[in-house]
Amino acid sequence: MQLKDVLIKNGFHFNKRFGQNFLTDKNLLSSIVEKAGIKESDTVVEIGVGGGTLTGAIAQKAKMVIGFEIDTNLKPVLAETLKDFDNVEIIYKDIMKMPTEEIESLIGGRFSVVANLPYYITTPILMKFIEESDMVDSVTVTIQEEVADRLCAKAGSEDYGAITASIDAVGTAEKIIRIDRKMFYPAPNVDSAVVKIVMDKGKYDIPNQKAYRAGVRCAFQSRRKTLVNNIMMAFKTDRKTAEDIVVEITGNPQSRGETLSTEDFVKFSKLIVKNNLKF
Repeated sequence: MQLKDVLIKNGFHFNKRFGQNFLTDKNLLSSIVEKAGIKESDTVVEIGVGGGTLTGAIAQKAKMVIGFEIDTNLKPVLAETLKDFDNVEIIYKDIMKMPTEEIESLIGGRFSVVANLPYYITTPILMKFIEESDMVDSVTVTIQEEVADRLCAKAGSEDYGAITASIDAVGTAEKIIRIDRKMFYPAPNVDSAVVKIVMDKGKYDIPNQKAYRAGVRCAFQSRRKTLVNNIMMAFKTDRKTAEDIVVEITGNPQSRGETLSTEDFVKFSKLIVKNNLKF
């Protein structure tokens, strides 16, 4: 039975609040799992199980799939679409309200994350697992294409922003698949893309992660202002200190935050600490 028929049979109604758009094409689902690099020894956390189509595709490759779904109205649907898998566990909770330590304890080891995310929750979910957990091997997300472009942007480009610099400090993001909006049921208003982030928290020497994040927030708080002005505002410091910091990072006191590379942000984080700036 097709997913659409199962949804109708169980009287399921889509909830716009949850941004529900399900993938049903088996070839596309298999391609996502393949390019996510899921292996038979992997435990996978899926966020937003939906109709269970991606869950099933993952379960065919992974050791275990632990899915988190906020919509309890999907229970009868998932009981039917996932009935043939004994390596799938669905937890009906809002994962954003669960402490990261609780999630890690529940899983009991290293894991990969796979998710089909609505726009409104993309950044919070990514930051939750990228910043708060040391147990994640990779994060593969299906998101709006314009958001995917931001995740993979280069320093100085129009799409480059705080989330780009935050992710690049601890991993490498790559757009692996583009998905036409017509591939979803129901079809959203925009096209999507799949981004894979391979985690590597030893990629850069960042002694103080909080200082790094404070520097990133500062740099992008006002794109029209110079980094010197942003530092003065963010850290309540004088112009001389701000200029000295920027010159040490880039050699140019007129630099803007969006031109800083990840290496520059690492320098910035160390200078924040060195100059005793409050963050």
